[in-house]
Amino acid sequence: MARTGAPAARHVGSVERALAVLDALADGRELGTNEVARRARVNASTASRLLATLTARGYVEHVPETGRYRLGVRLLQLGNAVLSRLDLREVARPHLRALAEETGETTTLSAPGEHDAITVDFVQSPASVQSVARLGRPSVGHATATGKVMLAFGGSDPADALTPYTERTVGDRDELEAQLARVRSRGWAEAAGEREADLNAVAAPVFGARGELVAILGVQGPASRFGSKAMRAAVAPLRSRAAAVSEALGWTAETGMEAP
Repeated sequence: MARTGAPAARHVGSVERALAVLDALADGRELGTNEVARRARVNASTASRLLATLTARGYVEHVPETGRYRLGVRLLQLGNAVLSRLDLREVARPHLRALAEETGETTTLSAPGEHDAITVDFVQSPASVQSVARLGRPSVGHATATGKVMLAFGGSDPADALTPYTERTVGDRDELEAQLARVRSRGWAEAAGEREADLNAVAAPVFGARGELVAILGVQGPASRFGSKAMRAAVAPLRSRAAAVSEALGWTAETGMEAP
């Protein structure tokens, strides 16, 4: 046969049944043989043999106290091997490009820091008038959308002094805490003229496999074009792209964190 570089079209039935057993256990609960069989849509004797095989290789664990089964540590080892080769910028780059096309504005990827978030990648707006992003530029925790996401989801503390960059910069800690509570509740943040008078932005969290904040995806633009209505319109594609990056990094609903 000629080599096409694509996987073979024919599948191995026994492997598919074994994977169905793993899927049956994917919610993390311990299950008995009959329940695994029902979920995997195989008979009980087949489920029993598959569970025994998977247990012997560490993909499934047998719990002697209950006689039930749960996922094994071998899957964690494989998952960590996949995650270790993922480069955040490589994973996020296609979504940054797509988000810039969807919103018409500059999109940014930032990594959380102690008090501020740092820009690690960006895609410039296709418009002639652009909000210019720079690699390594800090997004001030209390004065930017990206910074507020970091404070709300990353467990970081704001700087001791809430420096006023414009007349709209939040300077009261109680007001800042109220804003951060709102960010956590709705899953995204906004900033309108708070660090630069003519710059508006929205941002959303990117979570890792353990539900931890690993990055922030943002959309920013000049206030004359990226006003309140445009900012609200950008929220849906922003959150969708942030969720896609999170899932690519191993985030699932089972981590216990709300979807981005």
